[in-house]
Amino acid sequence: MFRTPLSLFRTLAIAEAISWTMLIGGLILRATADLPIAVTIGGGIHGFVFLAYGATAVLVALNQRWGVGPTVVAVVSAVIPYATIPTEVWLHRTGRLRGVWRLEAGDDPRDHRPLDRLVRFFLRRPWVLGILILLAVALIFVVLLVVGPPGGKD
Repeated sequence: MFRTPLSLFRTLAIAEAISWTMLIGGLILRATADLPIAVTIGGGIHGFVFLAYGATAVLVALNQRWGVGPTVVAVVSAVIPYATIPTEVWLHRTGRLRGVWRLEAGDDPRDHRPLDRLVRFFLRRPWVLGILILLAVALIFVVLLVVGPPGGKD
């Protein structure tokens, strides 16, 4: 399904922008139509997609061997409404999303670092990786729901 880092990153960047629209729409509905459930639904979806995008950005950054700068820009772009789209365009245009998943070690000495070996291990088992990421995102999501929104209850 996601044969390249570009296809996965682009999909999540677009999903994150769509989830911002749902959250903003929910806020508007709550303010104009007194429908607080709209924020609960839109915010819940946005929160889940936000975490999934962050996990995807880190995975792609590891595979593509981005430095700290591009990785931070990619992750932080989710905090700013719709910023994941121009971030994806920038990363694509600068060649940072070029290539395939690094499933095998090559001649690069970095291929033998423990982190690179671990990334390759999971990339060769995409279902295991997907389930682990989904479980991690779900766990963080549940913890954040239990903790509640910043500043207390609405």
